[in-house]
Amino acid sequence: MARPSAAIIHLDHIEYNFQLAQQLTGGDCIAVVKANAYGHGMVEVAQHLSPHAKVFAVCSTEEAARLRLAGIVQPILLMEGAFARDDVLFAAQYNCWLAIADESQIDTLAKCQLDTALTVFLKVDTGMHRLGVSPEGVARLLARLTNLPQVAGQPLLMSHFACADEPQHPLTITQLKLLDQLNDDFQGHDFSTANSAAIVSGRARGDRWSRPGIMLYGAEPLLEGNEHTAKLRPAMSLVSEVIAVREISAGDSVGYGAAWVAERPSRIATVAIGYADGYPRSAVNGTPVFVAGQVCPLVGRVSMDMICVDVTDAPQAKVGSDVELWGEHLSIDTIAAHAGTISYELTARMPMRTPRIYQASQQ
Repeated sequence: MARPSAAIIHLDHIEYNFQLAQQLTGGDCIAVVKANAYGHGMVEVAQHLSPHAKVFAVCSTEEAARLRLAGIVQPILLMEGAFARDDVLFAAQYNCWLAIADESQIDTLAKCQLDTALTVFLKVDTGMHRLGVSPEGVARLLARLTNLPQVAGQPLLMSHFACADEPQHPLTITQLKLLDQLNDDFQGHDFSTANSAAIVSGRARGDRWSRPGIMLYGAEPLLEGNEHTAKLRPAMSLVSEVIAVREISAGDSVGYGAAWVAERPSRIATVAIGYADGYPRSAVNGTPVFVAGQVCPLVGRVSMDMICVDVTDAPQAKVGSDVELWGEHLSIDTIAAHAGTISYELTARMPMRTPRIYQASQQ
């Protein structure tokens, strides 16, 4: 009998979320599937979205190669650009679009003899201060790229919001003003600026190519949700089963370090899920767990293979009862908050030990 822990991936929800992103942008969307599609399975997600997405985005040529081997034919944007000359050659051979974040990458591109010119995105640092050229250097570098035979057509401009999850943050406002100025100054060039948070907060105006990422997987892109994020559908349900139930007395402790002590006679369910299965070790006592159709509190420390849940108030819970750690009934963002992290990390770090079970339609 297989161990019951698994990550159910709702491919139809990912498709729905992608179509919502397209509706909100009014333009085209690049489906971001880097980091194994945020832990959901890059190949499976890309294959399912292939009839709808015109372009995919990844972090590296290694990720792009996996998509090509899986039969994905759409252009693939390398969002961190070329780390070496071989990456430029790969991009030309395998129809990849290339981000350019500094002049050294232009130097590398200029030294390559290519049979096929590349679609290039010049990344502009409008306030994130992570990657990108300064706004003052855009004109000169655009002119240089435009004159390279290795570049196909007009280079595109791209940027990234640092605080898009807070639409009224002063830095968001500053970045928007800079982007408006860039739009005015370089009207012949297409833009790609909006991530998921910018899309759902209406900041994708003027984008030729928006880049939905976390919203594809149904997590909340904003610190405070809105009417658009309320429509997102969770793409992953982390599930397991109860494998033991025991009665304990008031004063008894549960788990490593005796970190939780019962204040009343309690009924404790042991669930086959732990940090080796992707459930966060940092989840605190009281983190909600959906057991046998009812929300119950996590008690004791998360161990490698198991957690314990107080089911005193859920008498229907028994060995074999279904357990959801996040998904349809529990928002992954709620669990992430209890664990002191974000949904991105919970899904992106989902280990291979946890089987992904793909569902193309809701059962």
